[in-house]
Amino acid sequence: MTTTTERRTAAAPSGVQKLTFAKAITLGLRRAMVDDPKVLLMGEDIGRLGGVFRVTDGLYDEFGAQRVVDTPLAESGIVGTAIGLALRGYRPVCEIQFDGFIFPAFDQITTQLAKLHYRSRGRLTVPVVIRVPYGGGIGAVEHHSESPEVLFAHTAGLRVVSPSSPAEAYTMIQAAIASPDPVLFFEPKVRYWEKGEVDLGPADDERVPGSVPAPDDAVLNRARIVRPGTDVTVVTYGGSVATVLKAADAAAAEGTSLEVIDLRAVSPLDTATVAESVRRTGRCVVVHEAPVLYGSGAEVAVRITEECFYHLQAPVLRVGGFHTPYPVAKLEHEYLPSLDRVLDAVDRTLAF
Repeated sequence: MTTTTERRTAAAPSGVQKLTFAKAITLGLRRAMVDDPKVLLMGEDIGRLGGVFRVTDGLYDEFGAQRVVDTPLAESGIVGTAIGLALRGYRPVCEIQFDGFIFPAFDQITTQLAKLHYRSRGRLTVPVVIRVPYGGGIGAVEHHSESPEVLFAHTAGLRVVSPSSPAEAYTMIQAAIASPDPVLFFEPKVRYWEKGEVDLGPADDERVPGSVPAPDDAVLNRARIVRPGTDVTVVTYGGSVATVLKAADAAAAEGTSLEVIDLRAVSPLDTATVAESVRRTGRCVVVHEAPVLYGSGAEVAVRITEECFYHLQAPVLRVGGFHTPYPVAKLEHEYLPSLDRVLDAVDRTLAF
């Protein structure tokens, strides 16, 4: 398989740009492909069509069919092929069209991709990235609005991450591709059309070959404090970050200060950043779209209870989806964590 980049014809935008979430991922993918000829993309309709959400739009024309590969409708085959390519030195990035379509590849991901490094005693690495548009809020139906991230976080050997803004998406997708580990990259599809400022760095012709620093791995490992606060720590990630920030604005109008933490990664979990915050506030609420029962919020809650027991002034509370299949579109607003549900949890923790 050739990995030439000779097809590139136009320079990408540079400097600070206001971009949609989807476009930020597009340019992050492009930057990774320019910097490393071993990076290639695979998925259903990602080539000429540019993907269902047009995230790979333009990359086929720029890099060609051997680096932007339209695959058959077979998720297990996509991931299995990517594993083989990774073992031969490539860095494949797979796109799963919708969250609920990932389950045909579940066996390949959890029994092969996650375990090959450990099984080979570290001799083999499988740097595969699996991009998964996930979550609700777009008026879609079951199998198009799932939040299955905890199923993969439960499996040792996988990184499970989710960006929350265009700037985070741009840097995190490059860090995921550069990582030697398999990465499940969950993209909150409800945020695809939201815009934000992104620092794209220098133009192509200003970048000296061989001098490009590796993407900072910390963006995949460390939570970030999005909004400082003093009264309650609210922990979240992905598409729910924007919802929690709106709740923080509403709470501030009533005199309550929320500290908002974006986990970035569901696995590995940065407990230290959350615990440091909770030791100051004494209260914690965890918010995510996935069902609360056995969800990632439970892991956060138990770790914070273990590490901050003598600092907690109230139990750690969770806000999330219900233990039901994803509802029809006209009812999804009742299912998804809303500003009101977040504020209700804040009120309950303050009442203790």
